[in-house]
Order: sequence, then C-alpha cells, then structure tokens
Amino acid sequence: MNLEPSPPLTRAQESRVAIERLYITMRHLFNRGFYKPSGVSGEEIRQALLTLRPEIYGSVGDAQRVELNGLVYVMNRLPKGIEACRVITLASREGFENSRFPVLVPAKRRRNCYRIDAEQMVIEVTNGRSEIYDILTHLTFMFMEADKIRRNAMQERGSKTREWQKLEAIVKAGGTVKDEDRELALTYLSSILGRTFEETQHAYARFEETGSTNSGLFQVVYGLGSVSMGEYGPALRRAENIDREINFTPMLRERIGQHLYGERWATRIKQYIWENGLQERPVHIVSANPHSVMNCLYAKIAIGNTVDYDDLYDLALKLSQSGQKPLRQQVQNYALDNGLHTLPDVAGTNLMVQLIDTAKIDLDKLPAEIKHKAETVREKQPLILVMDYAFGEQAFETLDELLKPYERAGQTYPLQVASISIMGKAGILTGDKGDLMIPTSHIFEGTADNYPLENDFSVADFAGAGLDAYEGAMITVLGTSLQNKEILSYFKNSSWNAVGLEMEGAHYQKAIQSHVRIRHSIPADVKVRYAYYASDNPLLTGATLASGSLGTLGVKPTYLITLKCLEKILG
Repeated sequence: MNLEPSPPLTRAQESRVAIERLYITMRHLFNRGFYKPSGVSGEEIRQALLTLRPEIYGSVGDAQRVELNGLVYVMNRLPKGIEACRVITLASREGFENSRFPVLVPAKRRRNCYRIDAEQMVIEVTNGRSEIYDILTHLTFMFMEADKIRRNAMQERGSKTREWQKLEAIVKAGGTVKDEDRELALTYLSSILGRTFEETQHAYARFEETGSTNSGLFQVVYGLGSVSMGEYGPALRRAENIDREINFTPMLRERIGQHLYGERWATRIKQYIWENGLQERPVHIVSANPHSVMNCLYAKIAIGNTVDYDDLYDLALKLSQSGQKPLRQQVQNYALDNGLHTLPDVAGTNLMVQLIDTAKIDLDKLPAEIKHKAETVREKQPLILVMDYAFGEQAFETLDELLKPYERAGQTYPLQVASISIMGKAGILTGDKGDLMIPTSHIFEGTADNYPLENDFSVADFAGAGLDAYEGAMITVLGTSLQNKEILSYFKNSSWNAVGLEMEGAHYQKAIQSHVRIRHSIPADVKVRYAYYASDNPLLTGATLASGSLGTLGVKPTYLITLKCLEKILG
C-alpha cells in the first residue's frame, strides 16, 4: 500500500511547536536550577527562538545585523548594567531589600534587581512563572545579539577590529562623547552593529530617552560584546575563558506557584477593609493603572479653575506630562481627604491598591463625563477597589486570593463583591494603536483552556466616542515577545475570530469562574467587564511594541474605559 507523505508543517504549526519546546525547556532548566546559555540547553532555547522568529525581535535570525529595536525593547525590561554581567541569578524575595545593594528597577517592568559585583546581577521574581519565562526569553535574545557583536568586532586571527578598539576607548573614558565627536563614534558603532549610520543614530537616541534606567548604547554594546568575548576567546586562551551562567535559587524553586505573595497582599487588603468598618459595602474590583480612576473622580474638583483645560481627557493629558508632579500631588492630596485610601505594596507583588469610599465623595461635583445616579450611590455606598495591573500568571494568584473569604477569629467572611472590571493594554489584530477590544472569551494559548464569558461591556457602550471598537475572542499568550505573524494570523483568520492578544485575561477569568461556579465565595450574578485598548499591532511592520511606546495616544482610550467602568458602578 502506498502512503502519501505527510504534508509539511505550516509556518504557524512550526511556530506553535517552537513555543511549546521553549516553555518545556525553560521549565526543565528552572527545575534543574541552572544552565549556561552557550551549553546544550541554552542552544535548544536559541534554536527554538530562531524557528519562531518573533515579530518583536525583528532581525534576530540575521547572523550579522544586530536587532536594534528589539535590543531597546529588551533593555527597557532588564536592569541597568546587566549587559556587563556574566552571572545572572533569579531569586525570590530573600532579604536583598534589606541589604546595601542598590535597587535597580527596569524602565518597563516592576521588578527589583540588585547588582552584586562586576560580574553578577540578581533579579527578584515575585510574579510567578510568567515572569521567569519573560526574563529568560529576553536574556536569550540579549545573548544572541551579544554573540553577533563579538563576531563583528573580531578579525579572523582573533584580534579586535579597529572600530572595537575605538569603542573600548570611548567606554573606558566614561562612555560619553562630545557633540562634535558623536557622529564619528556612531560611525564606528554602526560597523560593529552591522547597521546603517541612520539606524544606529536612531537607536542611540532611543537609549538616551531612558538614560536614568538604562546604560547608553555605547556601554550596552561594549558590555555585551566584552562578556561574549570572555566566553569565546582565542583557543590558546580557552582555559581563561569564563562562561555565562543563569541560576535559580533553591528558595525561588520552592516558592514558585505557592501564592505566598498573593496571599499576603490579599490578606492585608481585607484586614484594612475590616479595620475601617467597610466590610458591609458592595465591593467593585477594578484592575487598572493607579491614576485613571482617581483622576476621573477627583481631578476636576481638586484643580478647579487653576488650570486651563477643555474636558476630562484634556486634563488627564496635562496631568500625564512631565513637570506636572505638583499638580498630580494636588489631586492625590484632595483624594486622600475625600475617600481615597492608598495601600502601598509590602507583600512583594509590586501591585499598589486604592480603596475609594464613595460615601465620602461630593457627588454634586463629579465631572459631567461620569454619568451616575446619586440616590443609588448614597443608598448603597459602593467601595471601589482599584488594583494595579498584574503580570501574566500573577493575575490568577492575586485575584484568586482576593476573592477568598476573610478568615477572622475562627470565622470566615466573604467580600461583598458586586462587579469585577478588567481594563488594560493589549495587542490588536484588527485595527490600530489606540483602538478598543471587547472580549467575548479568553483563549489560553498552548492549552485546552478556553473561558467564554458574559461581558457586561459591549461595543455599543463605546459607540460615538471617536474610537474604533472590535468584539471577539482574546488570546491570552504565554509571552508577548513570543508571537509572530503566522501564529497571530491563524488566530485572527480561523474560526477563533480573535481580535487581540494579552497576558492576563484567562488567568483573571480562571479565578473568577472557580469562585463563582465551584467555590461559591462570590455571588453568581457578579458583573464581569473586560475592555482593552491597543498598545500595538504585531501584524503591522513597525507597529510592534519594539517600535516605541504608545505615548499620549493611550490617554483617551484609558480614560474612556475608566469612565465606562465608573458609569456601570455608579449608574
């Protein structure tokens, strides 16, 4: 019998296999406790990443050209100085916060990091496995680009190129160059990077934008290349070479997945509610940034006519600008005197919480943009619990712990949860930056876990706002930096009918459904609302997260979703 050969895998199928290999390998290495990026296990991660070729990492597969946009993206999410470290340790909260090591916080990730010495960096992981996968993916990309820099900076006989020697002199002289010498220095750098002068100049400017939390481009390139050279030196000096290492502390391996940080975080919130006599109030949980709800409720009243603005969106734009710290402080001071309780994180989750007692808000002075029923608010006196954005699996850990009944003096007391609203940024598959996505379900990538939901939001809620809104399934991905056009096009164009991707939706919904349908710790008729605005479109070249931040384009959708949440809560 003649059997026809199996058809080759499509690019989307190859990519899904690569993602699965990546996560299985990373989980194995985590359980093992260490690995070397240049070893067999590290090479397996590299090959899977090359097979996947994520959009956010651009030209990662090019053997000579260093991917500059991807490098900016990654370095914004890793601690300052990591490019010069050969030993990177991932740890849980193990007392470093009480040490004299300076705390380093990346520009785009809330995680504490500590530079131990010239060779070692410790990254504190308290957000669960999603954070570990995120860090390892970024480190793999960083090491791959470091090896490109080394190859471009070394001649065939093992000596260093003239351009590398010039870069070395610049870095050893302090890493800065005079304005009249900058173009010459960037010319040397472009040769090492395998990029045009214009591309190098643009990357230099982007690194300058986050100079307080990042090294400059000269230091980053020199640090990456030097560490790679130390590992892959000439054969005669092989005995002196020092390998790069990634380690996981025993405490981290023991604690991961145990909800230790989420439990402490949630217990403190519930303890505060009971201590302040707010336990009988209907609680409306809102996952959002820590300023939009406060500004919507209090900014117009606090500022009055001292600043010129057209409407709430215009005022929010002014408050978001640099140099407006006194104005933001004015709003916060007023809010603290009129019902706002702020609970800074002490548990290690890096999630700040605000409790807003609506009984103390002057409803007659609320902005006209917030449609509300004053009589209903005065009667029910809802308590709004705003929690900062979670990260990946942390969304399940924190919300699962928050929805559990509070244990007090041997008794259990459930929270009076009336609604749960989730707003946030996401990648859009149909539309452009700033557009809205209203999910009808969450599809958890790489698993059989699908979460249909009755969303209390619909496209009609946002009609006439001047923004396009799309309704459909949202893909909860294992990592935003592990997606390519083929996978995303499959989710968009197949019967999944996906409109966007994010990292927390399925985790939130998993917690909600378990407490509604199985554990019965919150009411079955609890209102659930999800709405996202587009931070990027990974299907469009030049519109990925690596191309730059959303900037002021995100102000209107952020406040529009916030206003609609408040309208539902106070209406």
